[in-house]
Amino acid sequence: MKLNVKLLAAIAASLLFSSRTIASPQAPKPQSPNPDRLGLSCTQILKMSSNEWIEYYGKNTGTNAENAGFGLLRSIDAYVKCFDARTDALARALAKTRRGPNPAELAKFREFEAAVNNFMTLALAASDPPAGDQYLAYAALYEKQFRYGFYRSHRVGVHPEQPTPDVSDAIGEAKNEFGLRLDTLPRDKLRELHAAFSRIFDVGPMTDATKLALYHFATFCLSRPMSPDTSPPPF
Repeated sequence: MKLNVKLLAAIAASLLFSSRTIASPQAPKPQSPNPDRLGLSCTQILKMSSNEWIEYYGKNTGTNAENAGFGLLRSIDAYVKCFDARTDALARALAKTRRGPNPAELAKFREFEAAVNNFMTLALAASDPPAGDQYLAYAALYEKQFRYGFYRSHRVGVHPEQPTPDVSDAIGEAKNEFGLRLDTLPRDKLRELHAAFSRIFDVGPMTDATKLALYHFATFCLSRPMSPDTSPPPF
């Protein structure tokens, strides 16, 4: 099944850049204002959810039916850049205070992220109908939450959550929904994707919040692109 090769290459490059940033946070380079931010700062943009920002972008750029897809891709790209910039800034701040993840934790996270990206690539390739540019861009944005959550968990005052019945129930429901999506696939694809998803959990223990996010993310990747029951990134 053919996917947009250029977009997948761009996603891969973005993820590779993220991995390098994890290994060695660099000082930010001066950048010219991004016209796609419509005069707003990243702080202002990230106060909106990605969906609120996309709606705001459309209303303020005259996006219409003829250029809706192009406008949506530009708005997602602007949000991704702001999201990455916030994560990079947090990584640098933690490195300066020596409160950030240690080398072993960084290595584990790189392994975790590689497994997540592998599952995402396989799931999107198995999509029927094929995942278009918009859906691929949404999936790449959706994946960004894990790196931000990894660094955020090292901030002072942020403590690992304790398991609660509500969270456990939510994980159970999300797991069932993920299983239902898997069951719609041909048997060979089902086995391949189930194995790829299991490898994420093989990396090591994770919090309930991460488990819940993983099941929602995996279900998104397995959904029919932009069908009525497909939920875009929840942030």
